[in-house]
Amino acid sequence: MAGRDMMVMSIREIRRLKAVQSAIDGHVTQKMTATMLGLSERQVRRLVRDVREQGDRGVIHALRGLSSNRRIAEETRDVVLSLYRERYPDFGPTLATEKLWECDGIKISDETLRRWLIEAGFWKKRRKRSCFRQWRPRRECFGHMVQMDGSHHDWLEGRGPRLVLMAYIDDATNTIYGRFYDYEGTMPAMDSFSGYIRKYGLPMSVYLDRHTTYKSSKKLTEWEAVAGIESLSQFERALKELGVEVIHARSPQAKGRIERLFGVLQDRLVKEMRLEGITTKEEANAFLEEYLPRYNERFVVCPAHEADAHVKVPLHVDLDRYLCIKTKRSIGKDNTIALDGRLYQIQEQGGKKVVVEERPDGSMLIVSNNTSLKYKEITERPKKVVVPKVDTREFNRPPKPSKDHPWKRSWKDWMPTHQHKASTY
Repeated sequence: MAGRDMMVMSIREIRRLKAVQSAIDGHVTQKMTATMLGLSERQVRRLVRDVREQGDRGVIHALRGLSSNRRIAEETRDVVLSLYRERYPDFGPTLATEKLWECDGIKISDETLRRWLIEAGFWKKRRKRSCFRQWRPRRECFGHMVQMDGSHHDWLEGRGPRLVLMAYIDDATNTIYGRFYDYEGTMPAMDSFSGYIRKYGLPMSVYLDRHTTYKSSKKLTEWEAVAGIESLSQFERALKELGVEVIHARSPQAKGRIERLFGVLQDRLVKEMRLEGITTKEEANAFLEEYLPRYNERFVVCPAHEADAHVKVPLHVDLDRYLCIKTKRSIGKDNTIALDGRLYQIQEQGGKKVVVEERPDGSMLIVSNNTSLKYKEITERPKKVVVPKVDTREFNRPPKPSKDHPWKRSWKDWMPTHQHKASTY
C-alpha cells in the first residue's frame, strides 16, 4: 500500500510526465508535446505549470478516485432512456436530444445520449467511410510510431530451416530491430516486442497489418456489436494494456517503410549470413545482435526533433504479466480446469474463475484475484472400473421340470384306460 511520500503512476501518466519533462527541459516545444499527447496546447501549459510546482505529482489528476462534479444523476439517465423507449424509439441521438429539450425540458448533449443508447442496446455504432489516402510524412520523434511485421523467406538459403523475421522500424529515424522465429504468431510477436521494449522502451504507437496475429478475425454477435464490445487479439490486448496505440494498415503500401526494409534485408542480410556460414536459428539471432547496430549506424536518419518518445518501463511493472496469452477458465467442482486438452489440478483456494497466463518462455501461471495459484498437471486420469454385465434372466428363469414331471407325460397317460380304448375305435 502506497504511503504519503509514495505515488503509484500508470503507464499513461509516466508517458505524459516524460513528454512534459522534455518540454520543460527545452528538447521539444509545447506545441509538439501537445501533438504527441493528443492534448491542447493550453492543457500542456497547465501540465508544465503543475509539474514545476508539484513535481512528478503534477500529472496525477486531483480528482482521482472521486466522482465528477458534472456527472449526470442516474435518475435523469433512467428517465431519459424511458422517454426514448416510449416516445422516440426510432429517433437518432441528435434529433432525440432536441425533442427532449423542446417537449420534456431535459437538456443533455447528443454525444451523452448516444453513449447511453449504445450502452442500453438502443443504438448501434455506424462505420465511417474510409478517408482518401495520401502521402504521409514521417513522425517527428524517435519512438513516436514503430512499424512492425513478419517476413517469410528462405533466409538461410536452404542451409537450415525456413525462418520468419519479426522486424521493427522506427518511422522517424529508420532504426530497426528484429529476431528470427520458426513462425509468425502470437508468441513470436510478444517475445520480439518484449525484446524491443527492453532495448528502447515503450513506443507511442505500433503500425501493423491485418494478420490474424495482430487483429482478431472473430465476428461479433449482434449483442456484442450493440454493446460496443471490441474483439481483440491477444497481441492487441497486450498492447492496449501497456498503453500503446495500435494502428492497422489497410494495404501493404500504407506501411511501405517496413515492406521496403524486408526487400533490403532479403538482399543484404541473406548474403551476410551466407558469408558467415550460418545454418541455425540460434546462430542467426546471435548474428543479428552485432549486425543491426552496424546497419542502424549507416542507414539511420535524423528526426525532426531530437527527443526520444520511448518510455522506459518502471521496475515495478512486470512485462511478462502483459505480454502473454491470457485465457479465462472456470474451476470445476473438483478444483480442476481444462486447457488445450489437458487437465490441471488447483492446489490452493481461489475464486470460481481464473486467468491462465501462457508466457513466451514456456511457463504458465494460473491467476485468481491477482494471486498466482499452485497447480499440477494430471497426466494420468483414473481409469473407470468396468463392471461386467450380469444376465439377470438366469436368476429370473423358472426351474426346469424333471423328466418324469406330469407336464412331460403324454395326454394318453392322463386319460382312464376305458376311455383310451374307446377312442381307438
